[in-house]
Amino acid sequence: MPWSDLIAVAGVALATSAVVGGVGVIALLLLRRASLVVQVCVLVLAAIASVAASMVAVANAMYLSEHDLTVAIAVSLISGVVSLVLVAVLGWFVARNSRRLSAAARRIGAGERLESPGRYSNRELNALADELVATSAKLAESREREHRIEASRRELVAWISHDLRTPLAGIRAMAEALEDDIAPDPARYHRQMRIQVDQLSSMVDDLFELSKIDSDTLRLALKEVSLPDIVSDTVADLRPASRGRDIRVEAPLGHDLVVTADPRELSRAIGNLLMNAIQHTPEGAPITVAVDLVDDRAVVSVIDGGGGIDEADLDRVFEPAWRGSQARTPSMHDGSSAGAGLGLAIVKGIMSAHRGEVTVRNVPGGCRFDLLLPRDASVRA
Repeated sequence: MPWSDLIAVAGVALATSAVVGGVGVIALLLLRRASLVVQVCVLVLAAIASVAASMVAVANAMYLSEHDLTVAIAVSLISGVVSLVLVAVLGWFVARNSRRLSAAARRIGAGERLESPGRYSNRELNALADELVATSAKLAESREREHRIEASRRELVAWISHDLRTPLAGIRAMAEALEDDIAPDPARYHRQMRIQVDQLSSMVDDLFELSKIDSDTLRLALKEVSLPDIVSDTVADLRPASRGRDIRVEAPLGHDLVVTADPRELSRAIGNLLMNAIQHTPEGAPITVAVDLVDDRAVVSVIDGGGGIDEADLDRVFEPAWRGSQARTPSMHDGSSAGAGLGLAIVKGIMSAHRGEVTVRNVPGGCRFDLLLPRDASVRA
């Protein structure tokens, strides 16, 4: 066939296919809310119609007789019908699998956890089903975590309400005794009221610090500081509150360990761990505060002799308002306070702000808390 005839045939076929394709596009737009099976069938019908119309349009250029044209159109129509049936069957499978996936998604939305993805008609749908199962597991874990957080918040409110009510009741009783001139020792009452006010102020400060941590508004003033100096200063500040307990500081690197940190917040984290150890360690048992460099990470360890923590509670020690078992709860008869149960939660938040972490494990006779500063935040002077 000469090139001119071939170009003419191609042009006629292209024009005919464009017209039929345009009609097919309009049909698909009108059926955009219809089933996937219907849309695929319309697409196949448009392809069949395009082939048949093109053959009719170029029949003269192809020098086909009426008989040959009829045979060609019949063959194309029969092939098209078979293709249409196959496409309809495939579309039915895809639509059925799509409905199954939609039902699985609704079950996930209703809070149900999917255990098995099931098998589907092609690799893409199987991959989507696996993603739905993974998403279901993540959502279930998230819901469980939210339930734990909500339970922790309720527990925190209950503990805070109790801890605030106790000193407030004491202050009110002492104020009434002073007002009625029935206090046997007014000076002692004044001192006790000041102690109670300090306790309330400390709890309010803890709540404020925890709120900044939870709202991600804690801002650090980072600088290079000597970690042993921060530990020594913190221990010196808390020795008067140790009630004579033996606090030992171990810093084998001397003053050579320098870290990039917020000295105020880091000191608060170390102080919270040390106060926790003081409250839980009986008289006569030593408390060790160690500073070291392990695997290029600066580590501050606080080791107490408070009898350890139940293994089941180790994962909860950094939750707000967690108090622990009876063995780890300080008594109130000596005038010490268990606090609001926020100290360890604040420690975790401060370390997270420093891109570090805090860990806890039991050791013979007590437990050990480790503050680990990030690898790039510690340098040797």
